[in-house]
Amino acid sequence: MVRVKIPGPLRKLVGGKSEVEVEARNLREVIEKLSEINSEVKSRILDEKMEIRKFINIYVNNEDIRFLNGLDTELKDGDEVSIIPAIAGGA
Repeated sequence: MVRVKIPGPLRKLVGGKSEVEVEARNLREVIEKLSEINSEVKSRILDEKMEIRKFINIYVNNEDIRFLNGLDTELKDGDEVSIIPAIAGGA
């Protein structure tokens, strides 16, 4: 099982949970499993080209997936996936 940390803006789509456990071999499967809970999850994370939206950061065990294999990053039992929306603003 892989533990997925859900950010506040997406929690309402997964029953208000801050974490969800799924069986997945890679990040694509994680997103598919989350989409089985609520189909809207996929469009919030991926754009129309099925790539991660620019304002979403995803980490596996605290490593940015942009420096791993992106959506093809392999996962193993016990891994932790964090979905983090970018925060904009300031003066």
